[in-house]
Amino acid sequence: ATNAVEPHITILDPFENHPNPRIMFRSALLAAILGSAAAFAPQQASSRSTALSGSFDNEIGVQAPLGFFDPLGYLEDGDQERFEHLRWVELKHGRVAMLGVVGYLATYAGMRFPGAEDVPAGFAALPAVPGMVWAQFIATVALMEAANSSQQDTDGVKAGWTPDFQGDFRNGFIDFGWDKQTDEWKKKKRAIELNNGRAAQMGILGLMVHEKMGNIAEILPFQN
Repeated sequence: ATNAVEPHITILDPFENHPNPRIMFRSALLAAILGSAAAFAPQQASSRSTALSGSFDNEIGVQAPLGFFDPLGYLEDGDQERFEHLRWVELKHGRVAMLGVVGYLATYAGMRFPGAEDVPAGFAALPAVPGMVWAQFIATVALMEAANSSQQDTDGVKAGWTPDFQGDFRNGFIDFGWDKQTDEWKKKKRAIELNNGRAAQMGILGLMVHEKMGNIAEILPFQN
């Protein structure tokens, strides 16, 4: 019988003859990481999209860190009216989310309206709330939706009053010195509200996700 000859495999060390193999290895590793990261780097925007988005560069809401962010191309035609409508929708969602975050944290900490001491926090409250309370909630939301809109053409509203922007619901009644401020100050405050609303939308989504994952107590250890 012929003895089988096992193949001999020689593994070459690419850093064998380098004066400092450790530095060479780290350099190669860094190059590999940078090469992988390049695959996820955003592509340069075309001159067409840059020209279109340029009309919104100075708008409130177009701010760091994303600037003009329109991945789905809703504003490819540069429609100013549509931009303002979408900004108003975002503003409204942000206001609701800010209320949601405060409400979630308050009820999680044990705060309750009188008569609701036994209602749990989070998603567990949905089936625990009586039907009559749901009816009152829906009616309240409907009334707020009607009231929190521009009433400039409604009898009793200050004559000649017009809103500064979509979402300006002062209706000639409440001001807190807004009209006395500079345009730059107003722009800054509106941008702050938009950013706070964006953070709140991410915040309430994160709270809901972690509650469903079962680890909300690790994030909010002050449950009562």
